[in-house]
This record gives sequence, C-alpha cells and structure tokens, in this order.
Amino acid sequence: MSKYYRSQRTRNLFDPSSATPFRLSRSKIELFQECPFCFYLDRRIGVGRPPGFPFALNSAVDALLKKEFDLHRQTGTSHPLMQTAGVNAISFKHEKMDEWRDSLRAGIQYAIPGTNILFTGGVDDVWVKPSGELIIVDYKATSKATEVTLDADWQDGYKRQMEMYQWLFRRNDFQVDATGYFVYCNGKADVEQFNATLCFDIKLISYTGDDGWVENTVRAAHQCLVADKTPKPNEDCDYCRYRDAVSGALQG
Repeated sequence: MSKYYRSQRTRNLFDPSSATPFRLSRSKIELFQECPFCFYLDRRIGVGRPPGFPFALNSAVDALLKKEFDLHRQTGTSHPLMQTAGVNAISFKHEKMDEWRDSLRAGIQYAIPGTNILFTGGVDDVWVKPSGELIIVDYKATSKATEVTLDADWQDGYKRQMEMYQWLFRRNDFQVDATGYFVYCNGKADVEQFNATLCFDIKLISYTGDDGWVENTVRAAHQCLVADKTPKPNEDCDYCRYRDAVSGALQG
C-alpha cells in the first residue's frame, strides 16, 4: 500500500460515535455532490480518490493577486480593476483575513446545529461596499484563446464554491451581497516573445449567488457519514466506473 493511501486511512475520518467537531471542508461538500459513494469512502472509510497534479502556476497567480490586493487593503484604496469595472468597494480589512484564507488549518467556519460538523472554507478575498456589505471574491487562472466566461458546465462548481463562501460569511453574522466576483486571469499565448514574462488579461466576472441549498446539502452529507451502509455511486462518476471495470476484469 502506498504512503498516500496509508495516511488517508488514518487521517481525519468521521466517527459517528464521537462528539468532537469534525471539520468538513467546502471541497468535501463538492465531492459529496459529485458522488456520495466516493465521499463516503473518503471521509468514513479513509480511501480517497487519487490526488490530482498541483496547478503550480495557478497557485502563483493566487499568491500574487493576494499580495496586490493586500497593498490596497492596507491603504484603504480601491484597486484599479474595481474602478474599471465600476465596483464601488475596497478590500475588506479584518484581523481574521489570513485565518479565513487558510483552508487547511482554519478558514471561515460554522458549526452545523444538531451535528458534530464544523463546515469550513478558505476564501481568496473579501471586499466591502460603503454600505458595509461584504463581497466574496474568488481568483481563477487559465490560458485560452477565447474570452473567459462562466458558461461551461464544469464551471458550475465555481458557482457553488462562491455560494458556500457567501453562506459561511452570513452564518458568521456578516451582511453579504448576493453578487460576488471572480478575478479571472487569462494567460496570453499570442505575444511575439516570451522574455521570461507571462502576460495575462484580467477580467472581473460578476456572479449572483443563491445559497439556499447549502445547509440542507451539508446536513445530507452528515447523514451520509453517520449511515452504516455505503450510499449508491453516482452513475456518472468516472472513478466508480473505473473501479467497477477493474473489479469486473479481475473477476472475469
């Protein structure tokens, strides 16, 4: 058994008999929505999906954007992207900003009443309007020849991500604008020379969220975890199809 899977089988597993708060991240709720069976295997049994490759360039873009917006956070000024897009806001200055961004160790949290679930998420940024309403912001990076949008089916996960963050901040007693923004960076591949510099077109894309589904979904994930039987796989889950195919091949 690989080192990865040995650690998965013993790390952060849900125990139905425990009253200790169990951290359930935004990404794990997304996993539950993709496939309850994979979610159960991951959080209850300890066998997760194979890890994906890290997007190092995306992480670098995230880090640089945070530094840039943090400069305006310290001075209380509006970023030029906000001004160009007509967004009347500045970066939100709060003592917990670094904590809210740390999805692995902290994040923005809320304990789900009647359960031992501590729902968490790590937000990229938060802006604030003159009214005091917060604007949830997420950074995205890609490289494509066409203009970036939120129209692809696979980007529905981005929208759910935004709505979960909005829900978490509302449950922490903040007033949150229904409209959030994606700072979408599109790497340009049509420049004449590289010159050790990667250029981007940066676009603010607004999205008006509806978080009415979030709490019921987190509670459904909790009910999935406390059950003694594994749930049915999502018939469209490629991971479950692969497991079935392997099992059938070995038995046949």
